Amino acid sequence: MSEEIARSEFEGIFGAMAEFETPEELVTACERAFEAGYRRMDAYAPMPVTGLAEAIGYKKNYVANCVLVGGICGVLFGIGLLEWISAVAYPHNVGGRPLNSWPSFIPITFECMILFSALTALVSMLAMNGLPTHYHPVFNVPEFERASTDRFFLCIESTDVQFQTEETLQFLRDVGGNEVTVVPA
Repeated sequence: MSEEIARSEFEGIFGAMAEFETPEELVTACERAFEAGYRRMDAYAPMPVTGLAEAIGYKKNYVANCVLVGGICGVLFGIGLLEWISAVAYPHNVGGRPLNSWPSFIPITFECMILFSALTALVSMLAMNGLPTHYHPVFNVPEFERASTDRFFLCIESTDVQFQTEETLQFLRDVGGNEVTVVPA
């Protein structure tokens, strides 16, 4: 019951966001937030920032494993399709060669592997990133428009177990955030 009452305090609040001027300030703030125990946070930058993913506690995703499985399925599909076509559905003996001559299957099998891998990479990347996202609460912060040009942002979500509105806002000010705001849901 107390958990339910405590969470009702955050209704209408997605989290707390701070703006930083340099990527170094952002990485330092992310490291300090992670050390302070915050786990539900995200960082936004207009360019790739070295060490940022590790600073916010990025977990490895499984896109590469999915692509491997997709490639193996493509190979099996290609071999199975060609075996069925050449030996079962349309057997055609040309020059006395065996019906299931695997060296002739290599180009089509390779292409099926590439096709299945590429489609699996696309679908799994979109699914694991939660895309497409047409709306996100951080878009409600007017300063966030600069996230794609020249500013860096750290957002700590209200679903974090450590999140307390005033304490989190003060923490973001203490780590060097210029504009510290509450992100409405």
